[in-house]
Amino acid sequence: MSVFELREIQVLNTLVFETLGQPEKEREFKLKALKRWGFDLILGKREGVSTFFTAKANEREEGEKYKEEGIEYEVEEILTELPKNKKIFAHIEMFHGTAYLIGELREGDENIELLKVPAGVILLAYFKKHKLHHLIEAVRNVGTATELLKQRGQEGKPVPYDKLPNVPRRFLRGAKDVEKDAGFGRVALSYWGENKDGDARFRVSWLLPTIALFDIDIAEKADKLLAAFK
Repeated sequence: MSVFELREIQVLNTLVFETLGQPEKEREFKLKALKRWGFDLILGKREGVSTFFTAKANEREEGEKYKEEGIEYEVEEILTELPKNKKIFAHIEMFHGTAYLIGELREGDENIELLKVPAGVILLAYFKKHKLHHLIEAVRNVGTATELLKQRGQEGKPVPYDKLPNVPRRFLRGAKDVEKDAGFGRVALSYWGENKDGDARFRVSWLLPTIALFDIDIAEKADKLLAAFK
């Protein structure tokens, strides 16, 4: 069989399930999410002006003064709860092909930027911290959406949906639930059956909104689904 013939069979038989919509522009998070990502929320002074900012978790102390990238900071209080009427929002922005996590402290029309860091680096560190190893293995690229890829065995002719075994069927059902929480998603599954040793052969590509993966509940569900797909 030629490569063209194989690709034609795969294109016709690969199962694609989409949750229609666009990756969400932003998501609200609680203060403890910042800690999960590896940051403390601080009340203090930046260049002598009272404001809020972040620092790497457990790296700074109250009363400490320091300079970072030429800017002077003074730590007055490391916050354990959000200031009254303020909320944390985060979103992903793209700069020259690289995704950045932008975190903001918001009250009404007032926005204070807390974070602007490469999303992929923080995402992987956050996955590692929370032992989401299947997500680490599956991440291929990070933009507004993140591509997760898992593949095993030699490729071949994909099995139709009505002949899928229980594990990939459960994965597809679970993926749909995760995408409902995330607001967007796309799964492409090629299940090629088992090899002579009884091991599953497959490729699954899964797109999820990057900002949704910073939600620990969604990330844990996605990791568990990927773990079961074997």
